[in-house]
Amino acid sequence: MAVSGLGPYDPQNIFAKILRGEIPCRTVFENTFALAFHDIAPKAPVHVLVIPKGPYVSFADFSTTASDAEIAGFTRAVGHVASLLGLDEAGYRLLSNMGAAAGQEVPHFHVHLFGGAALGPMLHR
Repeated sequence: MAVSGLGPYDPQNIFAKILRGEIPCRTVFENTFALAFHDIAPKAPVHVLVIPKGPYVSFADFSTTASDAEIAGFTRAVGHVASLLGLDEAGYRLLSNMGAAAGQEVPHFHVHLFGGAALGPMLHR
């Protein structure tokens, strides 16, 4: 599904390569539906990316074309990763950019999980 100038899913994007094991990552969690790994350029003390295993270009694509099992499995994986990292008590931020105007850099749906410190306001103007 082409959304916000991202075009169709590109199986050569970096996250697809990570899923295929062509590029290494520091895995935090993996199950049938998702892979969670540390961001290579963290923006907080804890900065983990969680990606679905299916070929979804954006949240819009994932939310409209993924199966109910994939959506539930991915959502539960995100919550599990937050708990696994001990972020539940202090709090954390989930962020997903969708489209070029929002800053999405990789055309594979993913969420950023930030925590480990006070994160401040969401947007700066």
